[in-house]
Amino acid sequence: MGLTHCMKRPAEILYNRLVWPRLPNKSKCINSFGIRFTRNYTSEQVNLIKHLRERTSAPMKEVKSALVACDWDIEAAQNELRKRGVALASKKFSRTAAEGFLALAQDEKKAILVELNCETDFVARNEIFQHLALCLAKSALVIEGSSQASAAIPVSPESLEDLKINFDHPKLTGEKTVQNAITEVAVMTGENVKLGGGFAISAPSYGVISTYLHTSPMPGIGRIAGLLSLEVEDKDAPLDAVQRVGSQIAMHLVAAKPLFLSKEDVTSDALGNERDILRSQAEKTGKTLMAIDKMVEGRLRKYYEEVVLLEQKFIVNDSVNITKVLANLSQEIGSTVKIRNFLRVEVGEGAKRLEDASGTEPLSQTA
Repeated sequence: MGLTHCMKRPAEILYNRLVWPRLPNKSKCINSFGIRFTRNYTSEQVNLIKHLRERTSAPMKEVKSALVACDWDIEAAQNELRKRGVALASKKFSRTAAEGFLALAQDEKKAILVELNCETDFVARNEIFQHLALCLAKSALVIEGSSQASAAIPVSPESLEDLKINFDHPKLTGEKTVQNAITEVAVMTGENVKLGGGFAISAPSYGVISTYLHTSPMPGIGRIAGLLSLEVEDKDAPLDAVQRVGSQIAMHLVAAKPLFLSKEDVTSDALGNERDILRSQAEKTGKTLMAIDKMVEGRLRKYYEEVVLLEQKFIVNDSVNITKVLANLSQEIGSTVKIRNFLRVEVGEGAKRLEDASGTEPLSQTA
């Protein structure tokens, strides 16, 4: 047995050097040792492989297999890949998809944010993945409405899955449902791709919607988003300055991570939990009860400055808080300006927030 094993490798080398070069057709050839030789393709077949790969972005192995199975008919092979793709994609749907991008679309009346997830940052940077995300946001903007002015409301993935979109990308063409398009992109990228839902915010009766996207590789795409609606009391007041300051506050949302709009919006649970923590810390100092009460109240003011938007120091100018920024803006345009609502969303948290929010109630301002 040992002798046979030792002689096998030299025999393979001798065969490869003397017999293999003389074979007239190397395609699908297997020698007596069970070694399968690489298929040689004609230049025409190589071009078909290249074109089908460019059309579908499917793995090279699948492209070659489909063409061989369909006798090198590229149209039939493309259909075959789509059939296989549904089965392949379904196997990926159970895998974790926490990467991706947020896509933003807006007009004068509302803005909508849609989250599209994948498994890795590598696929998130894929041009076809980003194109799909933008198309989803733009289409959702057309159909999604809000019955509550200036309210941020959740948009469930189920409400968008059957939406039909007419795609015009070289690798994603024709009218498809959102779910079918997602399946095709999952096949192209080889990862689980899923819709994480979205959020919509409507403009006030008179004012602006301001937005900001952080880590944005292209317009309308980003990893963190800040949105807010600013209401202006006087309908004759100019809006240019409002939009300018609104854009700065939207950037502030991304950096400062506010949890609530005003002190009155802080929930009793959040306030009670923070008060308990602060009191426990103060009691360890061994000071009197009166001193502990003062320490707790002083630290609560610091807590408000950290989590309440109107109390936070402005990131553009930390000598003033957001309340003062709005007061200065109101004086500049000659009309009272108020923040009606705001929204901060980061990739990976959208699905959880949709689970926590009721589909029939406005989404509270949270980071």
